[in-house]
Amino acid sequence: MKVILRKEQENLGAQGDVVTVKDGYARNYLIPKGIATRASEGAIRAIENEKKQRAFKIEKERKAARELTESLERLSLSISAKAGESGKLFGTVTSQMVSDALKAQGFDVNKKDITIAEPIKTLGNYELQAKCYTDVIAKLKIEVVAEAESE
Repeated sequence: MKVILRKEQENLGAQGDVVTVKDGYARNYLIPKGIATRASEGAIRAIENEKKQRAFKIEKERKAARELTESLERLSLSISAKAGESGKLFGTVTSQMVSDALKAQGFDVNKKDITIAEPIKTLGNYELQAKCYTDVIAKLKIEVVAEAESE
């Protein structure tokens, strides 16, 4: 029996795949659990159409992510933090601080998507990575400067 997978099933296929399985397996397990539906000609056409729409949407999101990446890589970000006389910070620069600085510049990047390879504990220039999409990663250049003391 031919069925269309509605969910990814290990050893069978991914969502939207049309697979051939034994009748009993389809009737007693896949269809009742909502993992698959019977594959009629109309359903197969609908799945193909849905795949095209999903691919179009993914490509559109990837294009937007590439544009965001180009903008982020042109940007030079400055983050101020409290530091001692020797240039050592009181604490570290976190991904939340970088995310907030990006928001102030008009970019909405989630703190979970910002990767800091090693903790930033001194003043200076650093390069971080920001994940804009599953396979699109931007390199951020930040400068950590000493916070001006107010008297």
